[in-house]
Amino acid sequence: MCQHHHNRPKRDPCSAANNNEITVEHTAIKWTVSFQLKMIIGQATLRCRCLTDATKLVLDVRDLSIRSVSINGVDCDFRIAPNVYTFFGSKMTIYLPQQFQKAGNILQVTVAYGTSPDATALQWMKKEQTADKRMPYLFSQCQAIHARSIVPCMDTPSVKSTYEAEVTVPTGMTCLMSAIGQGSKGDDETTTFFYKQPVAIPSYLIAIVVGCLEKRDISDRCAVWAEPSVVDKAHWEFAETEDILASAEEIAGKYIWGRYDMVCLPPSFPFGGMENPCLTFLTPTLIAGDRSLVSVIAHEIAHSWSGNLVTNSSWEHFWLNEGFTMFIERKICGRLVSEDYRQFMAFNGWTNSLIPAVYEQFTPTHQFTKLIQDHTNVDPDVAFSCVPYEKGSALLFYLEQKLGGAEVFEAYLKDYLKTFAHQAIDSWQWKDHLYKYFADQKETLDSINFDIWFNGVGMPPEKPNYGQSMVEACEVLLKKWLDADENTVGDITSEDYYSMQPLQQIELLSQLWQHNPPIEHYKLDALDKLYKLNESQNSELLLNWLRLCIKSKWEACIPKALDFVNSQGRLKFCRPIYRDLAQWPVANKKARDVYLKGRSQMHPITAEMIAKDLHIRHSTHTVCF
Repeated sequence: MCQHHHNRPKRDPCSAANNNEITVEHTAIKWTVSFQLKMIIGQATLRCRCLTDATKLVLDVRDLSIRSVSINGVDCDFRIAPNVYTFFGSKMTIYLPQQFQKAGNILQVTVAYGTSPDATALQWMKKEQTADKRMPYLFSQCQAIHARSIVPCMDTPSVKSTYEAEVTVPTGMTCLMSAIGQGSKGDDETTTFFYKQPVAIPSYLIAIVVGCLEKRDISDRCAVWAEPSVVDKAHWEFAETEDILASAEEIAGKYIWGRYDMVCLPPSFPFGGMENPCLTFLTPTLIAGDRSLVSVIAHEIAHSWSGNLVTNSSWEHFWLNEGFTMFIERKICGRLVSEDYRQFMAFNGWTNSLIPAVYEQFTPTHQFTKLIQDHTNVDPDVAFSCVPYEKGSALLFYLEQKLGGAEVFEAYLKDYLKTFAHQAIDSWQWKDHLYKYFADQKETLDSINFDIWFNGVGMPPEKPNYGQSMVEACEVLLKKWLDADENTVGDITSEDYYSMQPLQQIELLSQLWQHNPPIEHYKLDALDKLYKLNESQNSELLLNWLRLCIKSKWEACIPKALDFVNSQGRLKFCRPIYRDLAQWPVANKKARDVYLKGRSQMHPITAEMIAKDLHIRHSTHTVCF
């Protein structure tokens, strides 16, 4: 393999933008949000700079109805050409008048448009779908390539621009964005909110929430927003946010984004969190009542450096965002809890996330188990899995152990983040920097097979050494359950279990689930009675418990499993449960019925992904049965 093949920057296959000729430096948005029409109507002005002589500007759009385009006040011709792959949307070509075609020109490109009611970045919720049922609700999810459905843009992470917005919403509603609030003004009918994001960001980090929202402060720079009935619970659950942020700064350097606010979204939000700058989006499934799931906040905070400051240049190198973020998240938790806990989290990621992704969601020869992927004609939502998260962080964990331990590696981490801040990079630039930084350890680096780490399918070529001290307690209790029979199962007491960290309890259930042959029904009944598993408020625990029950074909669990997938839309929970139920003849029809009945209330990404898992044809425009 030629060492220098990587010096030519490769085009982002998921974007039509001509960012090799023109770049976007600033985006000014003016939006009016119409809940009645399920549309955002308004305009975007893109300040562009010509890098070379150019005759056209090419942007990504998806289902936008464009009213007009002007450059520096001059009306322009444009053309919209749909991609044969609908998930890429369309290519919008704006023809530059002759006077604007020279390198160095600054162009103010104003596009007046409206979004489609089916815009894939948005979920419009009726007031009945919200917690308080007072007002409708809107939120966006632009990662990976959905920003093009709400704003004409260069929808590639390799282009970063600052943005400002003024958004008009019905009075009584609050609008939040991934930016710093500049106040609001309004009358009896509408309120306009003003936002500024002074740090250049990729399009996928543009975000909006509109709803009946209240705020609780956590510190001078941290607050949480949620619906009134949820906000105090969220405030209690996420009270440690400032401590987590301070710990992250020790590891990664100064926090540059000004504020770190969070909004706790409705249950249909498809992810655990989304690292929108200044305003992390969080799933309400984190509210366990015991602060046990705040590692997700550590994860989203870590993204303030890895992802938002140093960004993957295309989704093929997604591990640079997520592998680093997992690694930093666990560093933070190691600082706040213990090094043993960090080791255990990393071990848990390998066994409970990476192994199932490689062997269940995909297969060990599947292209999407590679660290660096080829996304030519691929929808990044379909390629999405925990492989870039866990294979990526395993590589960093492994490198830390090879290159001299935590202290040495943390100094490297700071240097890496400083070197590439405000840039978008690929894996080759990462590797070149690693070799430069550890020039005195070239022999050690040469002994690592980066080609297999990057391009090999299946599990990584090497497994890091994970400290086992917290795994041992899980294994002792596992043995008690495996050794018990119908006469002795009643002798097991609950002390061992309740003295464990919640992540250890989850590990125990995961180990029971991995066991073959499947666990007997009388043991499942005893587990539930002893540990009250069906009543747990911990969604991660519930996921592992339900998967264990379904694997053992324990029919008593079917109603609980259906209720679980129906009560929230987090992909991490819904996809495995739906897949498990679909493979069990007794439950297959029930699972399909629950999906078809609930589909119209689901987030578009969730509806699409589960349709694929259940082999149901799905289209956002026509419902096919």
